[in-house]
Order: sequence, then C-alpha cells, then structure tokens
Amino acid sequence: MTKLLEWVFGVSVVGAAWAFVTFDILKMSIPRTYREVAWPMPLYLLVTFGCYSLATVGYRVATFNDCDDAAKELQAQIIEAREDLRKKGLKF
Repeated sequence: MTKLLEWVFGVSVVGAAWAFVTFDILKMSIPRTYREVAWPMPLYLLVTFGCYSLATVGYRVATFNDCDDAAKELQAQIIEAREDLRKKGLKF
C-alpha cells in the first residue's frame, strides 16, 4: 500500500466516523452536545495541522546548518568555469 493510499484510507475512516456522529446516520441516539462538538472538528483539525506545519517549517529554518565546505567548493567551481569560458572567448 502506498503512502497516498494510507492517507486516503485514514482520512476516509475519520471522515466516515465524523459523518456518523455529526449526522447520526446510524440512528444511535447520540446526545446533541456530542454532535455540536463534532460538527466543527474538521476545521479545528485543519487549523491545528496548519499551526503544526508552520511551527515545523520555522524550526527547520531556524536550525538550518550552513555547509561552509560545500560553499567554498562551489565558489571554486564557479571561478574555474568562468576561467574556462574566458579561454573560449566569452566576455563577462
């Protein structure tokens, strides 16, 4: 099973449970207070996921490691490429 199918399956199970509770499809006599709490739950989950994503991206940006050796190697390659192009007649 691919990761996409796992997510689709999980979302559909949660969505079906939400629909059963919210709309009382199975006529289980769920108390009104439970249905009132369940109704906005997808919006709460979406906002929570957005906050988590924003915090994760912010943390990853804040702890991003610089690669000094790779930067020096890249600068050396750029100089080498410019010299090679200059030898072939290209003017900068």
